[in-house]
Order: sequence, then C-alpha cells, then structure tokens
Amino acid sequence: MHLRQTLCAGVATAAFYLIAASTSAHAAEGSEGEAANAELPKGSVLQSASGRVFLPEDFAQFAPRNALDMVTRVPGFTINDGNQGQRGLGQANQNVIVNGDRFSSKSASIRDQLSRISAADVMRIEIIDGNALDIPGLSGQVANVVYRADKTSGQFSWRGGFRPHNTDPQLIGGEISLSGKSGQLEYTVALSNDNERFGADGPTLITAGDETLIETQFSRFKGGFDNPRLSTSFSRDFGSDVSANLNLSYQERFVNRAEPETGLDPSGLLRTREADFEDRGPRYEVGGDIAFPAGPGTFKLIGLERFERSDTESVVVDRFSDGRDSTGFRFEQLNEVGERIGRLEYGWQMWAIDWQISGEAAFNRLNRSSQLSRLDPAGTFVPIPLPGGTGGVTEDRYETILSASTKLSPAVSLQFLGGAEFSTIEQTGMTENSRSFTRPKGSAAIGWKPGGGWDASFEVSREVGQLSFGDFLANVSLNTDNQTGANSELVPMQSWNFDLELNKRLGAFGSAKLEVRHALFEDFVDFFPLRSGGEARGNIGNATRTQIELNTTLNGAPIGFKGARLEVRAIQRWMNVTDPLTGEDRPFSGDLNRLLNVNFRHDIPSSDWAWGSGLFTNDTAPFVRRREIGRGWEGPAFVSLFAEHKDVAGLTVRATWSNVLEARNMFERTVFAGDRPSAPVLFHERMDRRIGPIFRFSVSGNF
Repeated sequence: MHLRQTLCAGVATAAFYLIAASTSAHAAEGSEGEAANAELPKGSVLQSASGRVFLPEDFAQFAPRNALDMVTRVPGFTINDGNQGQRGLGQANQNVIVNGDRFSSKSASIRDQLSRISAADVMRIEIIDGNALDIPGLSGQVANVVYRADKTSGQFSWRGGFRPHNTDPQLIGGEISLSGKSGQLEYTVALSNDNERFGADGPTLITAGDETLIETQFSRFKGGFDNPRLSTSFSRDFGSDVSANLNLSYQERFVNRAEPETGLDPSGLLRTREADFEDRGPRYEVGGDIAFPAGPGTFKLIGLERFERSDTESVVVDRFSDGRDSTGFRFEQLNEVGERIGRLEYGWQMWAIDWQISGEAAFNRLNRSSQLSRLDPAGTFVPIPLPGGTGGVTEDRYETILSASTKLSPAVSLQFLGGAEFSTIEQTGMTENSRSFTRPKGSAAIGWKPGGGWDASFEVSREVGQLSFGDFLANVSLNTDNQTGANSELVPMQSWNFDLELNKRLGAFGSAKLEVRHALFEDFVDFFPLRSGGEARGNIGNATRTQIELNTTLNGAPIGFKGARLEVRAIQRWMNVTDPLTGEDRPFSGDLNRLLNVNFRHDIPSSDWAWGSGLFTNDTAPFVRRREIGRGWEGPAFVSLFAEHKDVAGLTVRATWSNVLEARNMFERTVFAGDRPSAPVLFHERMDRRIGPIFRFSVSGNF
C-alpha cells in the first residue's frame, strides 16, 4: 500500500513543492487557422493542425463573462466532459483543451474550469482536428481555449429560484472565483454551490391485473441538494518546457427527500406513509502533473487521489386508520469510495509522426456497511439480515498504450493507439472472490478535410467499461419495495465502437454536425435472475446500440433577423439486448431512446437586451427487472422563456420561466406475482403528479 501511495500521491506532492518554490463574418464561422497564423499566442495548437479560429469580438453580441459562455456559443459545437465516469484517467476523451493541454481532473468538469477563465483573458478559441494533435485519444472537432491571465480578476454568479408548489426556495446557488498570476505562477480559487430544489404532487392509482381498484394514493414529493465546494488550481511555467500543475478540491454533499403519501382502499381503510431519505458526506481530490523534456521528447507524470464518503438513511413507515400496528423499514448504508491513479506519458516526434507511450496504475476501492431494520409492534426498528449488503471491492489495474499521430497531407490525419490493461478484482465479505483479467484496448481514427466547409472523422475503438462497485453488493429500495442481491462474478463490460462525425459549415447561416455511433457490447451489465429467487446486477451477454445525433446552429442575420440564433440538438437511439428471462430482444433497461433540445436566442441589436426560449423533450426505454417492468418520465415537453439584460450596473441579470406548458412527473409499472411475463399480475401502478411552473434568476459579474 505504501508503494501505491508513493506512486500516485508523490507526483501531486512534487508538483506542489515546485509551485510553492516558484512563489519566493467571424460571428457565424470564424476564420481559417491558416490565415491567422502570423503571430500565434502561446497555447495555440494551430502550428500542427489547421482549423477555424474564433476571436473575442466574434462573441461580443452575447456579452460573455467567461470562457464557458464563449465555447457554448461556437456554432455546431457541443462540450463533451469525458473524464467524469471514465476508467481511470486513460487517454484524453474530452473535446475541449486549454492552452493546448488536457485537463486531468475527475471531480471537476471542463465546464467548471472554463467558467473560471474570464472572457477578458481569452485570446482565441481554435476548433481543430483532434487526430492531428499530439494528445492521444482525441478525434473529431476539438476546441482549444487559448488564454492569458496577466492580472488578478474575479467572477461571481448567483443562481436562485422558486416553484409555487411543494418546494423550498433556491437561494444560495452559484460561484465566486478569483484568478491571477504572480510571476510565472497562475492560480485560481473558487467557492461554489451546485444546488437544486424539486418537488411534485398528485395521485397514484393501484389496480389489480383485471383493473380492479386496490388503492387510491396521493403523494407530495419534496427534496433538494446542496454541494458546497472549495476548489483551487495552480500552474507554473518554469521555462525550458518545464511546467507543473496542482488541483485541489473539497466538497460536502447534502441531499434530502421527503415523500409523504396517503392511500385509501375501497373498504375505506386510510393508510398514511412517511418516507424520508438523507445523504451526507465529504468528497476530496488531489491531483497534479509535471512535464519536462527528456531526450528527444517530453515526460509527463500525473498523480491523482480521490475519496468520497456517503452516509445514507432511508425510512418508510405506514400507519393505518383501523388501529392495526404500524409497519415500516429503515435502511442505513455507509459507502467509502476511493481512487488512486499514477500515470506516466512520454511523447516524441520521429519520421514526421507524434509518438507517445503511456503507462497507468489505478487502484479503486469500495468499503460498504449496510443495515436493514424492520419496525416491530413496539415501534422500535429491529435489525434483520441483508445477505451480501456489507463488504468491500477493490480493483488494481495497470495499463500500457502506444500511440502514433500524423498528418498524411493538409487534408488527412491518422491516429493509432494500441495496448492492453491488466486488472485484479477482489471482493470481501460473505462472497469473497478474486479474479484477474487481461484485455486489449486501442483505436484507429482518420480525419479528413475535403474542403467546401466539410470535415469528417471516423474512429474504431476497443474499450473496457467502468464498473460500479456497488453492483457487487446487495442493496435495497424501500419506496419501491425492491431488493438487489450481491454478485461476486461481475466483470467489466467491453465494446467495439464505430464513430463517424461529419461537420459542415454553412457560411453566414451557421453550421451543422452529424454523428453516427455504433457499439457492439460484450458482457453487457443489467439485472439478471439469481438462482435463489432474487435478482442482481450482472453480465447478461452481448448487446448493440446505434445512435444518430444532429447538432445545428442557424443564424438569423442572413434573412434579416439580426442577432437571432437557433440551436437544435436531436438524438435517436436503437438498442438491442436479449432479455435473460424471456429470451426476447429489447432495448437497454431505462436507457435513452430519443431526445430533442431546441434553443432560440435573440440579442436585440443596438441594445443590452436578449430574450429567447427553449424546448426539451426525451423518451426513455422501460426499466426491466425480474418481477416488474415500468417507466418513469417527465413531460411531454419542457418549454422555457427567458429575458436577459447584459448591463445592469455592470452585471448580467437573467430571469427564466420554465415549464411553461406544465409538464408533469409520471411513473408507471406492472409488478408480477412471480417471474415475468408468464406470472399473474400482482398490481399496476400509475402516477401522474404536478410539477408546476419553475422560476429561476441569475446575476453574474466580474471584479
């Protein structure tokens, strides 16, 4: 264990000491990179990859406060946060880089980093071909944000709101950050609170298989979360291509949910339910990297340590009007999750090819203790057995990858990655087990810029999915009366992925991007039946998924509607997996079928006013378990309206009215008396709850 700590945390420590020591028509399309290369600022990557360039004046009509405001306004470009949820650090998979470098954090997203870069410090945004960069793993369109922070600057944003029904007001959301430079040391300190309030109320009908009424229910759902976080980042350029970065963050999580319910059966029996849930716990991350020249190339060492504790309690108690004993359960769970990563990269150029060899060691762990209790007639919760609910899971994983990137011509680029990972998974508790695996990984990608405003990329990759360690152990959902068993034989899902991306610039009208993705999964993870009669998360065989996604940005200026902009994002998926119970093909349980997100914005010329609207709707596949099938959704569609003033005493003020068309919170399921689908229906549940209008306000500024 000491060697692992030294390997992973030592890099971050070294970065800390190095840094501490150092302190004693553009609006529619941008311009072509080749035409803007006369004096490229530090951090530019256009020396090796041609592309479009967007300058600060291209975003002037939006009065951006930070780099995030600017990147989200690049026509046809959608940010992919990538790192969060991926297996280790691995190869780069975000489509945004900053000053030519990837962002090596897992707790903070690239959106967090961009929101802390003042718009006044941004020199340019380059949209380039990821294949042509010397950052393995990138393909398709990549945004490089080039900025320079020469002085101290601050930003703040306050986000609040309220809903007329069922919720407390949202008062303390937002962020304040300070960025600056002292000598060659750049720093950022940010205090933020990502929070939300939510709720719904309405009836639920419980009916038998023949639609005979069993119970009429009314529930009132109310909840919210707050995630206060302190984040700092430091970077130091020592000259001679030596640099170091250090990222630190600490966060507390507060989640609560209450869902009181009344139920009336045909005989007149009244049931009242108290249902409460709480989740508390801290999270921290320490990460750092050091880059320095060595021989013909550059070494980069990266270290990261993450830890999260989650302390949850769920209580459900039913009381009856006829005086019978109350019934109920309490479920308590403590999860401690950690990840420790050490990564080495060495890159060099040879034969006009950018080479990199990388090695990564990642050590993941979960320790869980669970306690299920039943309410006895005396009103005391008495512990009852929960087999497989307490235990631990660890994975020690090692990976090595060799990559090569090159440009065959100004129009064609290639990238190849190949290697393997070696892992050992161990489980403790009632179902002790240990297994080791060796799996190939890699990808091949080609980028093509045929001219005429077109560019395209195609990638084939072999990936190993990330495991959810909680799936190894037993779990309980009191509100739905479901229990998931333990499974010590779970293995990571693997997939072959085929991704095509086509981009077309439409001149002054805007741009369009089409993505076609096809995946072939092995060891697909879903619920599967246990021989004991229960169910668990496990590997159920092969599966396929095809996705088509369209991103379009259209400007109104060419048709005389100056300042107007329409953005459309549409996704359609086709999924197929064999149900382990029925043997029939079906979509992935609870996965997305389709999505449509349309946003319109009009920045009124010669004024500081903007207004707009949005529409969001999606459809998900039914969730499937051993003895039930159902679906939860909100809709049919969320429509919003907003008004914004970009200079109220130097501040940007925005008001939004969401859920204009009164979308509702819906849930339905069918529960069987035995294994579906042949077992008789135990009951149908149909819920239809009011959400109501949502009013949000924000104020942002710089100092």
